[in-house]
Amino acid sequence: MNSLRIKRVPTVVSNYQKEDSDDGARQVGGCGRNCLRHCCVQGLRLPLYAFKRVKEAVNEKASSFDENKEQPVPFLDSLVLGEWEDRVQKGLFRYDVTACETKVIPGEYGFIAQLNEGRHLKKRPTEFRVDKVLQPFDGSKFNFTKVGQEEVLFQFEPSNIEEPEFIPNAPIDVENCASVVAINVSPIEYGHVLLIPKIFECLPQRIDRESFLLALHMAVEAGNPYFRLGYNSLGAFATINHLHFQAYFLATRFPIEKAPTRKITSAGKGVKISELLKYPVRGLVFEGGDTLQDLANTVADSCICLQENNIPFNILIADSGKRVFLFAQCYAEKQALGEVNQELLDTQVNPAVWEVSGHMVLKRKEDYEGASEENACRLLAEVSLSEERFQEVNALIFEAIACGDDDDKGNVCDDKVKEADGTPPSHEDAGVICNSSYPAAMVSGKQECLVQQ
Repeated sequence: MNSLRIKRVPTVVSNYQKEDSDDGARQVGGCGRNCLRHCCVQGLRLPLYAFKRVKEAVNEKASSFDENKEQPVPFLDSLVLGEWEDRVQKGLFRYDVTACETKVIPGEYGFIAQLNEGRHLKKRPTEFRVDKVLQPFDGSKFNFTKVGQEEVLFQFEPSNIEEPEFIPNAPIDVENCASVVAINVSPIEYGHVLLIPKIFECLPQRIDRESFLLALHMAVEAGNPYFRLGYNSLGAFATINHLHFQAYFLATRFPIEKAPTRKITSAGKGVKISELLKYPVRGLVFEGGDTLQDLANTVADSCICLQENNIPFNILIADSGKRVFLFAQCYAEKQALGEVNQELLDTQVNPAVWEVSGHMVLKRKEDYEGASEENACRLLAEVSLSEERFQEVNALIFEAIACGDDDDKGNVCDDKVKEADGTPPSHEDAGVICNSSYPAAMVSGKQECLVQQ
């Protein structure tokens, strides 16, 4: 098959990111810019927040703001946002995101529009090859070991004791591959940061159980439903092929969080899986579980399934880690095939996790002033899978979850996913999204839905 390609301007997430990949030629003796590679990292000390592993379930009964929860330092207010503000004072960001205009678009969904002209780079678009959702890490290209040390806020690791710890000046553990939180110098919103699991291991942009559990723990520690984490796979507008999650603070509900859902099945260990109703993008919602690990494993197994079948996707971690939204998408594939309306392409809006969730980041004033629910729905309609494809992808996911449950028990894989909720959808719901009679048999993935970013 001839490779498909799209053109887009890459997002600048670090002040040390360059359009041309010339960093591979640097001398091993040191680059002289205080990066996170072996040439500069020896002796580096950073704040360390060691979180307590959550053993109990994160369910609807638990409060997002637990006043009795003891933290060595207020995680969100003092550490994440406080350190982020410190980098603002040091002038590390490319623009002042707090000066960006924002409004709620009138209509049923309440889409949020932001005018972020700082993200509109007047640079030559780069050609991205349509290849695979999974690709090996390439150290010659920009990655997060090349950021400046001043862009890193703190280390984020599980505690070795029963309580959380905060060490303001801890040595960074290169051998055990520390996880870190760093700023995004092209922020979408207040407090926009990057969670980079095991940064020195140089993992490609791909979900695994351990990294996803780390992201859930960050949401739990933040303890605020307005601080959300997102993930974009390659082919779903990830910018850099180095494992990372994004997060920021926005004090309003996302449209996706207000959308109605209907339970379609339950995985093992109490994880409930629902489908979105009355929303322009078809997707799944995961919640519950006997433990946080159960929720993480179920979502991670679903993502691994999508990765292995070359299906691009986005993830939103919401409600302080209680709910996870998963969207398989095909916008970039349509773009590469020339199937997206030119008017949409001219806006240069790349529908990644935030846009899919209803936060529209617009780069041109005319698009912001003319923002409407109709235009937002037109964009998201190009993102969403068809009803038929949605059912096929869900069949793949449910098969993978069943195998994951059996692997945990040491059993041979069989269909352990409980039958879908037998309650028939209402006539209104049936007109919005397909019913839940997903085939039990394995369906091969659609190999051409492959756009590499």
